[in-house]
Amino acid sequence: MNVLAIGAHPDDIEYGCGGMLTKYAQKGHAVYLFVASDGGLGGDPEVRRREQEDAALIMGAREVLWGGYPDTEVPLTRELIVRLESVIRKVQPRMIFVNSPDDTHQDHRNLAQGVISAMRYVPNFLLFEVPSTQHFVPNCFTDIEGVLDAKLACLEAHRSQVTKTNIEDLTILELAKSCANFRGIQARVRYAEAFQSVRLLLNL
Repeated sequence: MNVLAIGAHPDDIEYGCGGMLTKYAQKGHAVYLFVASDGGLGGDPEVRRREQEDAALIMGAREVLWGGYPDTEVPLTRELIVRLESVIRKVQPRMIFVNSPDDTHQDHRNLAQGVISAMRYVPNFLLFEVPSTQHFVPNCFTDIEGVLDAKLACLEAHRSQVTKTNIEDLTILELAKSCANFRGIQARVRYAEAFQSVRLLLNL
């Protein structure tokens, strides 16, 4: 199956669903990433693009597709929805992941709302959390204990961002591991990633 993960900036996808995507890739599914912005306000855009490509290799993703939108200016427009629809036609995913729309960052909000419109015919659609997400109440989880090291390696590939958490002496790696532990407790496992399902088709 083809899997598409959509993030507003480099490292959003790795934080929100890097473990799940690594599991998909390890099982032979085709994983694709769409990153709307190169995160140019958070660092050198060329560096951030290289870091994203490095993280994708660790994860086992087949391709990184770039939106080309300026950082902090991802628009909720018809053009965004059309662009996302073209990505769907290219990838033909059966499973899609994207930032939660309930978020303090406008790029995350706008991208998620655009995806909700563009992905209306895709059967499986999950929202993931990042540190700026608000009021996230998950209703499904995946056990990532076996791929936690790979998830953290993906985040570590974003070398320019590791210490940029706005919390003194706390790296993104520590934050991600703590979050995975907390979500794991909720799911009754050691480490988990958590999602809100917009649609989830269960085939038995």
